[in-house]
Amino acid sequence: MSELIRTGLIRCDTHGMWFGPQMQEHDPVLLERPLCFDDDRVGKYSWMTRGCHYFFYTHYSAPRRMTAPRVEGFEIVKLWDEDRDVAELAAKVFKGKPTVCDSFEEVSDEVDLVFIADCNGDGSDHLKLATPGLRKRVPTFIDKPFALSMEDVRSILDLARQNATPVMSLSILQTNPATARIRHRLDELGKTMFGTVTCAVNIPAALIHAISTVHNVFGTGIQTVSCLKTPRHTAFHLDYGQRPDRPTHGVVISCGVAQFRFTEMFVSAYGPEGAIQVLALDDYNASDGSAVILEHVKEMVRTRRPHPLGDEMITGIAVMDAARESENTGKPVAVAEIGT
Repeated sequence: MSELIRTGLIRCDTHGMWFGPQMQEHDPVLLERPLCFDDDRVGKYSWMTRGCHYFFYTHYSAPRRMTAPRVEGFEIVKLWDEDRDVAELAAKVFKGKPTVCDSFEEVSDEVDLVFIADCNGDGSDHLKLATPGLRKRVPTFIDKPFALSMEDVRSILDLARQNATPVMSLSILQTNPATARIRHRLDELGKTMFGTVTCAVNIPAALIHAISTVHNVFGTGIQTVSCLKTPRHTAFHLDYGQRPDRPTHGVVISCGVAQFRFTEMFVSAYGPEGAIQVLALDDYNASDGSAVILEHVKEMVRTRRPHPLGDEMITGIAVMDAARESENTGKPVAVAEIGT
């Protein structure tokens, strides 16, 4: 392996172009300027209309000074998107250095890392996208959610084991320091009795962030998921059973509670000595969390061992499976029935 981790980027959506500029030298002017096609596909992804630059270059008197953290040690050498025009534009942002591939299978040729980005997808194509690289024994990072279902997660993990190759998936909410600071405040409550987490919409891309927030703040070990669904609101009650070190009355994830400006997520916690309500994440501090992810990815490539936080993501998919089943059946679902 070269001194720099030669990286193949699969999917140039807003997450690809969120992590990418933190990994790779890029042109801030091209990242800022609305990048448009000649037809009606203007702004297919939000990064093409300043969506990432807006949060990465926030110094008002130095608009070309990157305020988001850079993580050294990577070099994006290949990239692919299902829309080749998007991939060509992304390559220009990275000063033309990456090779634009004709297929996602090519991305894993002669690289040290495959990085599968996914901003708003449901993870249903992650097994397909990860398979070529894992078969070539290339360490692979899969953006959240790890996959749409535990069935696919098991298939990915089996493929990784068969080829003795590390694979890992993480959510920014697992690594964002702002979320961790909430956990450190829980002692103010005396004992945490109940918690809530907001979730922008009830789709896998958002729900896995909310589940990751619950894990980060209140802990893992969710035993049962129950869904309450109305025409305007969906809520999931996560019950920890009788664990004395977890919220006595569980945690509720509330989906679609408001039209927030960006992707804000709020956490509330209640106990006998009071309550706290804080912002877990907005896009201004999300780059701190993605920088931590990139450090964990770098460690995975160097050691060929995934970071232990990856196990929490696997558990999160089981919780998401249980939530989906409860929503469909209207009955509580035990996470153990899903399996991990």
